[in-house]
Amino acid sequence: MAHIFYYSGPLLYHTELNKDDLNSLKKICLKDKTKDFRKDLAGHLDHEYTINIEKFNKIIEKYLSEYKQAFEHWYGKKITKFETISSWVNFMKAGDFNPPHTHKSKLTCVLYVDVPLKLKEENKNYIGSGHSGGPGSINFTFSASNILLNNNAKNIFPKTGDFFIFPASLMHSVSPFKSKIERISVSANFEIETT
Repeated sequence: MAHIFYYSGPLLYHTELNKDDLNSLKKICLKDKTKDFRKDLAGHLDHEYTINIEKFNKIIEKYLSEYKQAFEHWYGKKITKFETISSWVNFMKAGDFNPPHTHKSKLTCVLYVDVPLKLKEENKNYIGSGHSGGPGSINFTFSASNILLNNNAKNIFPKTGDFFIFPASLMHSVSPFKSKIERISVSANFEIETT
């Protein structure tokens, strides 16, 4: 039987960096106290630092063409301008977390530079509510309403290399973990223009 279903809600785009690009990204993720970015962020982390926007742009450039195609398919609009306005690295350790928050831009992203195996094991062994992605997960909330048969949240336990792009107004959070490891991720904010 013929059928139609309609796209609605925000576009949550997911791809994966190749190993060369991931290695290039690791090289610009430095703990530089002169680039402390915590005052501009929602996270409860001790180590968040700005990274070089030009180097970051060069790494992600090839992935943006596919994102732009997905954006056009989802929203029916073309992106005519795409500008990175900030980029930073997050060094997350046991007990750190990001509360539910949004960003002050049009789009934002997160790339997972290093997700240690020990954290994957902690998440796998987590016993808790089915409403949570567990330790170390990133959690997206599409609406506050909990209507029956409404997919209003997505919880994802990321792996090294994962790259997500989403509207900056999409509420998201990062769950804390107990493992004595350091997880490294990079985030950025973008301004766009569309036609």
